[in-house]
Amino acid sequence: MQQHIIKGECHAKVSLSFFKERGMLMGKMSATERSWALYDWANSAYTIIIVTAIFPLYFKSSAQEAGIGAAASTAYWGYANSIATLVVSLLAPILGTIADFRGFKKRFFVFFASLGIVFTMLLAVVPSDQWMILLVFFIITSIGYTGANIFYDAFLVDVTNEGRMNRISANGFALGYIGSTIPFILSIGIIILSQKNIIPLSVSVSSQIAFAITALWWGLFTIPMLKRVEQVYFVERVPNPVRTSFKRLYATFKNIKAYRPLFLFLLAYFFYIDGVNTIIKMSTAYGSDLGIGASTLLIVLFVTQVIAAPFTSLFGVLGEKYTEKRMILVGILIYVFICIYAYFLDSALDFWILAMLVGTAQGGIQALSRSYFGKLVPKESSNEFFGFYSIFGKFAAIAGPLLVGVTAQMTGSTNSGVFSLVILFVVGGALLLRVPRNSEAVSLPEVTKQLED
Repeated sequence: MQQHIIKGECHAKVSLSFFKERGMLMGKMSATERSWALYDWANSAYTIIIVTAIFPLYFKSSAQEAGIGAAASTAYWGYANSIATLVVSLLAPILGTIADFRGFKKRFFVFFASLGIVFTMLLAVVPSDQWMILLVFFIITSIGYTGANIFYDAFLVDVTNEGRMNRISANGFALGYIGSTIPFILSIGIIILSQKNIIPLSVSVSSQIAFAITALWWGLFTIPMLKRVEQVYFVERVPNPVRTSFKRLYATFKNIKAYRPLFLFLLAYFFYIDGVNTIIKMSTAYGSDLGIGASTLLIVLFVTQVIAAPFTSLFGVLGEKYTEKRMILVGILIYVFICIYAYFLDSALDFWILAMLVGTAQGGIQALSRSYFGKLVPKESSNEFFGFYSIFGKFAAIAGPLLVGVTAQMTGSTNSGVFSLVILFVVGGALLLRVPRNSEAVSLPEVTKQLED
């Protein structure tokens, strides 16, 4: 079976003039790059309001009013997150492979983004006592958010060239940190004013307004992406794209040695991003153990977001100068120091210092990981491989919290639990060092020869 692969060196769409026409000068982002980066600005509100701060508390309150115990509601919340992760993980490789065909990438992005936005808005109209419906809708929003991100990340190879990839990816994350704080402050302000009876709204209604703000923010700033970003690298369509996609997946696994640098990076990413995500997820619990109040924790979260924005952009600039691999290793070293510092932490001031240190490296290590991976993948198969990237990132959320929990339980110390994450960063860093310098992805035609036999 023969597939027609659109290669950069022979297709006018991906020629140097393509990038020049879009004004990709080093000092500024082009309209295409800016439109792509704005989606980070758009969807980050969902992460902080729906996933992290407001909706979890709203759901817990709804379940409690329905007679569901605290432990049971926490368990249901965990199940919901696991179901959403499992669904996306099962769909990601095959949908990513199908999306590599001409015209499919944007369709899939629009579908999943719309799914997330619409059901986030529906969270605002579901009665607060319908905890089960809220949970089901949350699962759908999570599938939409995560599914859209697979294709959004894969669009990085379409909107810029390799020389600018680090900076553009970092700018996206930086915009995300800034963008998430605006609707978050607005939402928290409405909730606090309702709590103090300054405005005639219940806390429940105020929370629902926050969900509506999130959906509107997400939808509004997705428009530039829809208008200006198009699929540049693709595989020409075939009569049966689904069947061919399964064959391409099989060929990828069969020829895994040809992609050794790519999968070695994914293995390294699995370990160190697990440590990064665990520190993000466990931070509020860790702060609570130190006796830090909920309002103070929200302020710390906000300040961390603000600090992360400029440092993420700085990582992007330094990644261009010193290579993204070196700067990822710098980020890993910062996290190793964070874990060591956490072992001796015993005051609120120490927690503030720890949070500021996290802010210096969190966005940078995530942004450069995305751009480094974008340089390793065959561009015409970016969706397929970013599907794997998403899976590794999602399943990396398992080992870290388990390691922290087991260590904390065995030692009776939360500090020791956080310190144990050093293992993940050391293993991830060691594997990253083994990724060959100046690695280049194997071109897709070498793999698709297996399909022709």
